Amino acid sequence: MPDRTAEAVRRLEASGYVDVGKANLHEFAFGITSENPHYGTVPNPLRAGRIAGGSSGGCAAALAAGLADAALGSDTAGSIRAPAACCGVVGFKPSFGLVPVDGCFPLAPSFDHVGPMARSVGECARMMAALSPDMDPVPEVSPGDVEVGVAWCAGAEPLVRSRVEEAVAAFPHRREIALPAMPPGVAAVRMRETAETHATLFAAHRDLYGEDVAAKLDRCFAVTDAEYEAGLRTRERYRERFAELTRGVDILLTPTEPMVAPAVGVGDLALRDRLTRFTYPFDAIGAPALAIPCGLAEDGLPASAQLAGHPGGDALVLGVGVLLERTLGHTGQP
Repeated sequence: MPDRTAEAVRRLEASGYVDVGKANLHEFAFGITSENPHYGTVPNPLRAGRIAGGSSGGCAAALAAGLADAALGSDTAGSIRAPAACCGVVGFKPSFGLVPVDGCFPLAPSFDHVGPMARSVGECARMMAALSPDMDPVPEVSPGDVEVGVAWCAGAEPLVRSRVEEAVAAFPHRREIALPAMPPGVAAVRMRETAETHATLFAAHRDLYGEDVAAKLDRCFAVTDAEYEAGLRTRERYRERFAELTRGVDILLTPTEPMVAPAVGVGDLALRDRLTRFTYPFDAIGAPALAIPCGLAEDGLPASAQLAGHPGGDALVLGVGVLLERTLGHTGQP
């Protein structure tokens, strides 16, 4: 039970936002489906029988259903952007450390981010002004102002790929970049941090944990010191390689997810690697990333484009997001 208000919540309240409730989510924010064995599966308001995404699924669903105008999510491997994509709303993961995580229950501290979710990029930008008053002002951007790097479209389902490529076409200065996937070894760092977060609680209450979270924690506790140390080195090399490959571009544009919202019941363990493929890298390197709906794809459900920037480039990402949202004229609503 919380004994204090999280700093991010306090800042929003101080700027005039009013709490309308707490949202359901994946247990301990450790999952991508928001199928919660204690509080039930978060329904996707766009289509019965589809997941809302996770871990911040309740926030995305509340926005899509019109129950709230703004929401806060947490993002360690994609937990703001994945549910935003599944529910056809907007989600922004800021640069690492830009929005305070004080008062939030951690998952993996060197990967954890807190950020805004809303039905428009402009509302996310307004929330960021309260969450991080020192962030640069969001600029007005024209399509020709930015050099855009395009990556990972080939890994998406056909209609998702088409919708993201339509978003890419809005920018005259663009080029393909062969960005690498995140190396598997980096996960050892996140897993060790998660194990340390849960060590005392899990030892005392393992039987109360849901099956998928308990299974993942068992794997986390199996990470060796050698794997952890190697993971730290691998993450640093990956961060350096990412910076090298994106030198000369202002913004990256990728699919947020390779697919539309999957069916309920497939399970987190089966879906998590695929649903975090395009989001997790930006948690690992601490770069800002924005999920924005870009039209309807498979099964008439929304596709989502991901705009990402260099660490510290949050204002530019939001400015390009406002431009893209206006250019496409899409919402995520079927």
